[in-house]
Amino acid sequence: MIILEEGKLDDALTVLHGIPEFELLPGWEDIIARLHTIPHLILTASDQGQAVGFKIGYERDGHFYSWLGGVIPSYRHYGVAGLLADRQEQWAKKQGYSTIWMKTRNRFPEMLLMAIRRGFRITAISPRDKIAEHRIVLRKSL
Repeated sequence: MIILEEGKLDDALTVLHGIPEFELLPGWEDIIARLHTIPHLILTASDQGQAVGFKIGYERDGHFYSWLGGVIPSYRHYGVAGLLADRQEQWAKKQGYSTIWMKTRNRFPEMLLMAIRRGFRITAISPRDKIAEHRIVLRKSL
């Protein structure tokens, strides 16, 4: 049974380091520096006491920005990411945000498809030298 909890940064970092797609990993200090003075949410998903997924978001330019998240490979395709996203959106709406936005890269088609299925719409593309590295910005009304 998946349990969602708020505020467990250590668990989020454990999961972050278990996700092979992430190359440059922010550390505890980097995350705290970004979040410490602004409204934010750190969510973790665990199964039998083991952290298996996380989602971190914060206020940015008056909207809620879904910044960083992931699920360890052995727990993908079990709905963990959707549970985390649902909880994040509920929290953001309860806090008074009317929109949530995110960025992903072209090389993460599963993330892009999940976002579109959840009602996000592409609002901008930021080209990079390699097509796989293009940044895709998506926004959703809450």
